[in-house]
Amino acid sequence: MKTYKQLGLAALAAVTIVACKPKGTETAVSGDAAQKVYVAPGKLDEVYNFVSGGFSGQVSVVGLPSGRTIKVLPVFSQHPENGYGYSEETKPMLETSHGFVPWDDQHHLSLSQTNGEIDGRWLFANANNTPRVARLDLKTFKTVEILEIPNSAGNHSSPFLTENTEYVVAGTRFAVPADGQDDVPIESFKQNFKGYLSFIGINKDSGEMDITFQIEAPGFNFDLSHAGKGKSHGWFFFSCYNSEQANTLLEVNASQNEKDFIMAVNWKKAEEYLKAGKGKKMPVEYAHNKWDEEKHMATSTIKKEVIVLSAEELKDICYLIPCPKSPHGCDVDPTGEYIVGSGKLAALIPVFSFDKIQKAIANKDFAGEFDGIPIIKYEAALHGEVQKPGLGPLHTEFDGKGNAYTSHFVSSEVVKWNIETLEVLDRQPTFYSVGHLMVVGGDSSKPYGKYLVAYNKITKDRYLPVGPELPQSAQLFDISGDKMKLLLDFPTHGEPHYAQAGPAELFMKDQVKFYKIEDNKHPYATKGENESKVVREGNKVHVYMTSIRSHFAPDNIEGIRVGDEVYFHVTNLEQDWDVPHGFAIKGAQNAELLIMPGETATLRWDPKKPGMYPMYCTDFCSALHQEMQGYVRVSPAGSNVPLTYHLNNKKDNAQGPVKQGEVK
Repeated sequence: MKTYKQLGLAALAAVTIVACKPKGTETAVSGDAAQKVYVAPGKLDEVYNFVSGGFSGQVSVVGLPSGRTIKVLPVFSQHPENGYGYSEETKPMLETSHGFVPWDDQHHLSLSQTNGEIDGRWLFANANNTPRVARLDLKTFKTVEILEIPNSAGNHSSPFLTENTEYVVAGTRFAVPADGQDDVPIESFKQNFKGYLSFIGINKDSGEMDITFQIEAPGFNFDLSHAGKGKSHGWFFFSCYNSEQANTLLEVNASQNEKDFIMAVNWKKAEEYLKAGKGKKMPVEYAHNKWDEEKHMATSTIKKEVIVLSAEELKDICYLIPCPKSPHGCDVDPTGEYIVGSGKLAALIPVFSFDKIQKAIANKDFAGEFDGIPIIKYEAALHGEVQKPGLGPLHTEFDGKGNAYTSHFVSSEVVKWNIETLEVLDRQPTFYSVGHLMVVGGDSSKPYGKYLVAYNKITKDRYLPVGPELPQSAQLFDISGDKMKLLLDFPTHGEPHYAQAGPAELFMKDQVKFYKIEDNKHPYATKGENESKVVREGNKVHVYMTSIRSHFAPDNIEGIRVGDEVYFHVTNLEQDWDVPHGFAIKGAQNAELLIMPGETATLRWDPKKPGMYPMYCTDFCSALHQEMQGYVRVSPAGSNVPLTYHLNNKKDNAQGPVKQGEVK
């Protein structure tokens, strides 16, 4: 009870602190801040910052130091801007074992690494609600693969990577019964609910993912995780709370114990057991969705099995380390020696030593077991504690110079401290209630450093008000000197949780600027205007269409009937960078298409009533953009109006005489 009274007083004090903070940035920002974040016209930002979109289900690309949002990348949510999740080609990306799921809660990101360093190839993203992991190809900045996670719920401890991108992990935040065994009473939580940790193997060349194995662990809430590096390569560390294994009113019932745990997982040892046949095959269903870059379309397949290793039976793959109290962040320093836990309700920051963990395991310096998993004594694993760092520590990142930076939600500040000495070196207020933070390359072996971004939950007086819901806020700090300096506020898209960033040149060098027409293997590609046509197959009508500045071919179609399913397969014939073409038609119940140069995309249209339906290009591509339009005539069901199409209805014009549609 004393703990809760203290926490309540601390929270009240924090509210008072927030209320007294300056209304503007004048007192917090040095006079040269504007110069440091200014990117002159024609100049480029120094850093790509990939920012999670939270409940938007998307990812933002932000330039630093300007704070400008460059692009929003659709991942788990439909995106009307470009037709992602609406076009026939992209719909399969959002299929799951539950059917078509066009939204999710996207929390965390990880950039692929080689030898612990960011390599610029891929970006991985998690879906928290319907558990999934996505891979984005940074040559095209497209989502190219989404893998559903079985035996899981609340895919929060994800998608964190090993230092050579061997695995991406997905730990369940909500303990659940195994798939197929889930019709059990909620009161049977301790008996039937488990926490599953998925180790998803990644092809080193293609990036393709699949679940290599899962570990069945106790029914904790697995919150966050990071892989070991250097000396701790082969290990993964997960924060977990609710060691009480409560199933209701977790705010109280999952906050009783003074310590919860960090789980250390020896995935190299797990691989040995897997090879030795110690895993059990479990029937499940999960979707694996892949984008084909040559065919410009996605496919979705349902897989039926995973291999599960039991942490209770195989006692040397998992170890528990006590961690105060309700831990959230679990972060590994660039050397791989130090593991930082962040207890949300703790008034200190524990730092654990990998060397000491190994010594404790060797000496069996344990304080008992939890569901068969050894518990390492707290003092045996501890490097030390950062005393009085702030209230509500959440997340820690590193600058590669021996310093750590921890966000504090309750006291609204970022605190800099030395990893070896545990001395607090600096603290700067945030505006307000910082959650995650990000140092450029801060979770890699070689951080880029220089910039830190705090992702704040409350913005009340930072931007022009926009009604009851205000945008989330990011704040850019310069960390190149001894003291942190606030440089910039900028609003964000959705609710950012975590972000990753790296130097711009890393992601610019291999980018695709357009797709070569000759390489387009889409089954409905139309590689020249002379190939355009309209084909009827019963009540299905396929329009093989091209777009080029500034017209469609064909641009007029007749003979469509109410009850038809019309598929517009539009190929953009441009072979130049940044010349996309849009396509939209009146009455469409989905979205537009935005087709990249050399790409083919398909919009399904189901006309509901007779009439004249204009179609047009939505993307301003030339001075005659408005002239890029056409008409579709829809006749009543059963009409005998012949199927015809043309580009130019002057019969003496060789460019496009009226043509009879094909019937199959």
